[in-house]
Amino acid sequence: MRITVRLFATLRTNRFKEDTREYPAGTTVAQVADDLKIFSGELALILVNGHTASFDQELNDNDILSLFPPVGGG
Repeated sequence: MRITVRLFATLRTNRFKEDTREYPAGTTVAQVADDLKIFSGELALILVNGHTASFDQELNDNDILSLFPPVGGG
């Protein structure tokens, strides 16, 4: 199945802004994050098709997965 992955802020460092990738059916958010070497502590917000998602959510063909890091500053 084809998944579009969008990375934001520091998650783009040495990666990409947006990429469409192929994964087997039943792939979860956690498996995609692992494939990208992104650890759970690096993520503050996960969206699938614009809706809040969890690590164990299974993805479907043509989903858009957006991953956001914690925001720092102040």
